[in-house]
Amino acid sequence: MKSNLPIVVILVSAVVATAAFADEQPDTPVSAEQMDRLGITNADKLSAASKRALQWPDLGSEWFIEFTVFDLKGDFAYEEGVVRRDPSAIIRHDGKYYCWYTRSTGPTQGFGGDIEKDKVFPWDRCDIWYATSDDGITWKEEGLAVPRGEPGAYDDRSVFTVEIMEWEGTYYLCYQTVKSPYNVRVKNQIGLAWSDSPRGPWTKSDEPILSPADNGVWKGTEQNRFLVEKKGDFDSHKVHDPCILPYRGRFYLYYKGEQMGEEITFGGRQIRHGVAIADDPKGPYKKSPYNPVSNSGHEVCVWPYKDGIASLITTDGPEKNTIQWAPDGVNFEIMSVIKSAPHAIGVNRALDPDEEPTEALRWGLTHQYRTGDYQYIRGFRSRRVVRHVAKGADGKAE
Repeated sequence: MKSNLPIVVILVSAVVATAAFADEQPDTPVSAEQMDRLGITNADKLSAASKRALQWPDLGSEWFIEFTVFDLKGDFAYEEGVVRRDPSAIIRHDGKYYCWYTRSTGPTQGFGGDIEKDKVFPWDRCDIWYATSDDGITWKEEGLAVPRGEPGAYDDRSVFTVEIMEWEGTYYLCYQTVKSPYNVRVKNQIGLAWSDSPRGPWTKSDEPILSPADNGVWKGTEQNRFLVEKKGDFDSHKVHDPCILPYRGRFYLYYKGEQMGEEITFGGRQIRHGVAIADDPKGPYKKSPYNPVSNSGHEVCVWPYKDGIASLITTDGPEKNTIQWAPDGVNFEIMSVIKSAPHAIGVNRALDPDEEPTEALRWGLTHQYRTGDYQYIRGFRSRRVVRHVAKGADGKAE
């Protein structure tokens, strides 16, 4: 029979360590004002939670918001058999709102089907379409913007998850690309297209403008993305969800990185964001030596605010469900912790981002899964929350 002694010793040690930690004196004096604001009972008996609270930055509710999501009208109403997802930011041109998005048709078979003929994901075998609206509620599908490439091209399988940037009269679409065959070890890249009009026609880049890091090493030849000899950089497997922002006279391409041999940690999936910088919108883009610039996230959602860049971090990682801000576009700090942020937000670039920190999120677009096969584009609104008030109560402060 195996002895349980080591387990008992470990448990006892943990209890002793916890008790000792709780009795430690604070490193710095705790003021009466801090104790009152944080609800701390004894300044000389601080729990681990109280110690963490004392380290929080002194931030108010300026960045805290709540969301509501609603159905749209026209061609963005749900349509069985059609995938519309990953809406871009909204821009306004000649009195109309414009949006670009991922579009495909038909069900998804996953990797268990025939990957040469079937769809492995809803965003497989997609093209980029666009739509316009007079009011942001009723949308008209205008048609194809950027198609998949010819057989053998780096984007021959799918183009998807698009973002828009206008700069000096030229419009730029950046997006994810996949080259056939679409298997679990395929390395997604980022492409670019540009036009003198939001209605096109669009000229595509001959080569990707960004690719995954090449310092990971797969183990064996089995189509298994978790078997690695070396994981490599945070973006060694895929670069996703691109968004280009003009910033400080240069162009900052923010993107989501997926790592070879991705793990599940205490925060969920290992998903992080990076940035690559160029002197020209068409590149070349050079990855920042400070990457990754986030510990968490999924779809990239960034906007300028004051002299820095703000980012909505959702879905994955230990810092998910936060809004962050970097005064230099690289070093992001948490500004608020939020709940129930919509998926794949398309911010509203027609609004003044400097009016307040979250103005770019005041209303825009998102997508929602109706089923595992089909998604559709919806609208969202947000509101600042400064006080929690019961129904019928006066919420004014003294």
